[in-house]
Amino acid sequence: MQRPKITVIGSSNTDLVAKVPRLPTRGESVMGKEFIVTFGGKGANQAIAISRIGGDVTFIAKLGMDDYGDQALSNFEKDGIDTSFVFRDNDAPSGVALVFVDENGENMLAPVPGANGRLLPADIEKARIAIESADILLLQLGVPLETVEYAIAIAYEKDVPVILNPGPGRKLESRLIEKVSYITPNEAEAETLTGIKVTDNSSAQKAGKELLKLGAKTAIITMGKRGAMLVDSNNNELIPAFVVDAVDTTGAGDAFNGGLAYAIAGGKDIREAIRFGNAVGAIAVTGMGAQPSMPTKDKLDKFLKQLQL
Repeated sequence: MQRPKITVIGSSNTDLVAKVPRLPTRGESVMGKEFIVTFGGKGANQAIAISRIGGDVTFIAKLGMDDYGDQALSNFEKDGIDTSFVFRDNDAPSGVALVFVDENGENMLAPVPGANGRLLPADIEKARIAIESADILLLQLGVPLETVEYAIAIAYEKDVPVILNPGPGRKLESRLIEKVSYITPNEAEAETLTGIKVTDNSSAQKAGKELLKLGAKTAIITMGKRGAMLVDSNNNELIPAFVVDAVDTTGAGDAFNGGLAYAIAGGKDIREAIRFGNAVGAIAVTGMGAQPSMPTKDKLDKFLKQLQL
């Protein structure tokens, strides 16, 4: 089978991770147990996830002219990602994220965008061919909204399917959402988009239906260890997650979106694609760090075989 050709646009960060007994409350200091420096950023995580499981990935992003940027670029190339459109900025540092991870694998993040915030429509225009020739375009909101809108417009014009993972969460206008083939918010992002607090299957379904009213063709609300709620014109159901022992949930949603994009581009129907994304996400939470825990194709195939999928 030909490798699915996927273009990812988004953020790249260096993650500074502190492992703590529990997540701190406001104004509280909690003594850390371990400190790790890894690569992250929603776009970069998703690009790595797709490449490791066999996708042909082009990544469009912006890094600073610093050591973090050099290391990130080298990391992308090591994973076989096409970095022809990873731009460098002389006036801004590469993005970083401060991350706390507790003993249950739950996390708190504080991203500092840096050069991610300077990826502009002019950069996307230079990379137009990578969008127009893709089997699917995958984006998030870690770069300027005008840049996201510009890229989606190119894909829409050429009938390239678009997955929008709307994180970090923010309100979006229906004129943008209606050009998206699949929108994949988590519970908090779904609430931001729709005003509906997502706490269970029923409220997730309501939020999904509201996203359809806003113009989305397919809404997939990721609900952590419960799974993903699929809502479209034909479906309204929870696709359950796989039960694993979580070590670190950082990047779990990115692993899911990477797996989803790969599966859709490879021709799987939407239910199968969500199950595939759930499997990639399940493996990712069993290791520390976002990108280090993204599974290889061999590891994923072994996991799927054990599940008889």
